[in-house]
Formats: sequence, C-alpha cells, structure tokens
Amino acid sequence: MISKRISMWSGPRNISTTLMYSFRSRTDTTVVDEPLYAYYLSTTPVKHPGDDDVLASLENDGKRVVEQVILGNYTSPVVFFKNMAHHLRGLDTAFLNQLDNILLTRHPKAMLASLVKQLPEPCLRDTGLKELSELLERILAQGQTPIVLESAEVLKNPRGVLLKLCEALKIEFQESMLSWPAGPKPEDGVWAKYWYDSVHKSTGFMPFEEKEVDLPKRLEPLLEECLPYYENLVKYAIRAD
Repeated sequence: MISKRISMWSGPRNISTTLMYSFRSRTDTTVVDEPLYAYYLSTTPVKHPGDDDVLASLENDGKRVVEQVILGNYTSPVVFFKNMAHHLRGLDTAFLNQLDNILLTRHPKAMLASLVKQLPEPCLRDTGLKELSELLERILAQGQTPIVLESAEVLKNPRGVLLKLCEALKIEFQESMLSWPAGPKPEDGVWAKYWYDSVHKSTGFMPFEEKEVDLPKRLEPLLEECLPYYENLVKYAIRAD
C-alpha cells in the first residue's frame, strides 16, 4: 500500500512540527512524531523536559524502532516521519536508502535563541546541525540531489516551497497542506506540552517576520560552531521565489 516513505530530518525549533501538521493535513498521509526520541535519550547523557515520560512512551531500542516503526507497515499511500537528525547517533544508517529524506534547517542564531528556553545550556549535539550536515554529505556522495528546506524560506512562501517540495518528492501537492485545526493532534508525542505551545495555537504557517534576535552572550561560541554546518546546508535549500 505504501508508495512513499518520507523522513524529515531536522534540529529543534525549526518549524518541524508545523511541517508535520502540514503533511498530516493531506488526504493520503500518516504522520509519526519523532519515533527515535526515546532511543536518543536512553543512549546519551542529556536531560530534556519530560524525559521520563518520553522514555516510558516509546520503544527505547533504536534498531527495533527502525524495523517496526520507520520501516513498518501502514495502510496509507504516504507515511511522513518527523525525525531529529541527532536521534540517529549510533544507529546503522543503511535504512535511509529506503526513505525519501528531507533535511530541515534554520539559521542557528534564531534557533538557539528559541532552544535556550527549553535547554538552558545547549551544546552542538542538541542542535542536530552536525548530523544534518553529515546526512547532506551522505546524500551527495551517493550522487543524489538533496532535498533541503530552510525554515525562513518556507515561511516566506509556504505554498511555493511546498509545491517545489512535492515535486521533488514526486507526490501531488494538496492545498490542504496549508492549514489545519488549532490544538493538539493525536499523533503528538508526550513531549508536546513542553515544546508545541505555539504550533498548537496555529491554523497554518505563521507569516515570516524579520526581527532582531537577542542571543545570550554565553551562546556566541556555540553560534560560531554551528554556522559552518548551516551554511553548508542552506546552499541546497528550496527557495521561496
């Protein structure tokens, strides 16, 4: 039944949930929210809001998640997985060849200014940017054209970027992808109450606003560490024009 198995690899605070809701609004698509989150928490020394609930709600064995969830059986023609790139750490990535992979990024200054509200002392590992860049290099090494989204470009022209995205994925664009009902969704992970407040208030893509970002001075070295990875990715991003 499945004709298209899509995985969007992102970092945090990159409109990844917004895009999951967009795909959820399609008539032919099942969405799955961060199936590797518990595996990541169980294998790295990190503390996230509500991490005990996450560990209890999902399979902790990454290999099983890949086999039973990401490569599992679904009744819809399209399956869309919202994933964090850093959740791949330590996994055999051969299964990526069975997916259509999207890489989602955001300028790290804006991303870090938002991330610090949930993770007061973030490090490079928390951003997923290194792993996203590694995924990009993997795709390029295989002679494939990467599908990269940049958050600001999506928000500047959601319809235009989604049209190009669907063309790259070889699926039909649906107007329904531009809106959804406000509030939580049944597919939300148990972590939604910590991370999804603003997207739960939305009924579509929020208009892009160019605004000054106030980044704590202590995060400036991390910003400098992040920038080369972002710049490597954004060269390939689908543009809003």
